[in-house]
Parts: sequence; structure tokens; C-alpha cells
Amino acid sequence: MSLRKYLSSRVFFGQLFLAIAFIVLLAYFFMHWLTYTTDHGHEISVPDLSKLTEEQVEEKLDELDLDYELLDSVDYRSDFPKFSVVEQDPSPGTKVKVGRKVYIKINSSGFSSVQLPNLIEKTYREVVPTLKALGLEAGTVTYIPNIAKDMVLEIRFKGRNLKAGDRVLKASKIDLVLGDGKATYEEVIANDSLQVPAVESENNTNEQ
Repeated sequence: MSLRKYLSSRVFFGQLFLAIAFIVLLAYFFMHWLTYTTDHGHEISVPDLSKLTEEQVEEKLDELDLDYELLDSVDYRSDFPKFSVVEQDPSPGTKVKVGRKVYIKINSSGFSSVQLPNLIEKTYREVVPTLKALGLEAGTVTYIPNIAKDMVLEIRFKGRNLKAGDRVLKASKIDLVLGDGKATYEEVIANDSLQVPAVESENNTNEQ
């Protein structure tokens, strides 16, 4: 039988049909095998772990066949319980596969302290961003007579004067005493000169 006759014969078309059917079946079983091995279509919605303790997180994720990893603790946040989850990745509601790891960050046990830099004789506009960068807040602002307007003359916390190097807890409100810019140079000199005799008179009294 010539090649031309064979290509137009029933035998050739029968074999061609069987070959196509075999390829289709092979592709079908391969896709099902791939779906099974990758667990395609079996996804879990990540729960909201916010404000849960690490023990509660482990228990909740075990029920869903998910795992977790503690990345770090973060600076204390008063709106979250101590040692509770503050951040998580993936976020709540995200669809993930079985066995996926959820990364969490835990709230610390309390505010940490920070050391105050030298803020005296700096402007109010300079001091406020510095306080924010340290995790502090600008509290009450009061003014006293001084030639320099809006210059920080004193820093206070709960009525106590602070100096550079003192430590305060983060999130504390730092009160600022500023110059009002209304005093003249002569008034400043006069005030300074009035304070000197007072000191000297006290010393004379002590010597007597």
C-alpha cells in the first residue's frame, strides 16, 4: 500500500483518533495529579489575630492547619493588651494554602524610656518634631517674658523640670515653657541685675 493510500485509509484515521484520545487522557490525568499535589483550590482564609496572645494564635492556627512565626515585639501600644498581636502578615481575610506561615509581631509589656537631648534654647518648631521622633508628645505650652519669641526655656514633665540626659517613658507629654518675645534687652538685663543682690544678701546673712 502506498503512503498516499495509507494516509487516506481507515486504519490511519483509527490510529490517529487513538493517538489523540491518548494525549487528551494523559493531559487530563496530569492536570488532576497537579491539582492534587499542589492542593489547588483548597485555600484557607487567614483569621484576624489582632489582640490575641501567642498561645491563642497557636491554638487558632492549628485548627486551620496553618503555622505562625514570631518576628519581633514592637514598641508598646496602649490600645493593645500586653504581649498581644499588633501586626500580622498575611493580613486577615487573605486566601492561603494549607501549612502557610503567618508572621506576627507582639506588643511589648510597657513603654520603653528615652533619653532627652538638649532642647533648651531651641525653637518650638525644632523641638516638636524632635519629641515626636523620640515617641513623645508636646504637652501644655506656657509663655514667660523673654526677648526670644517661641524659644524653649524650660521643659517639664508632671511639674518637674527636666534637663538633657533625663529619661522619660515613651508617649509621655512634655510641657514646654517658651519665651513670649515681648521682653526687651534692657528688661532682661534689669531682671538679671535684680537677682544678683538677692543672692549676695542671702550669703551675707548666712555668714553672720
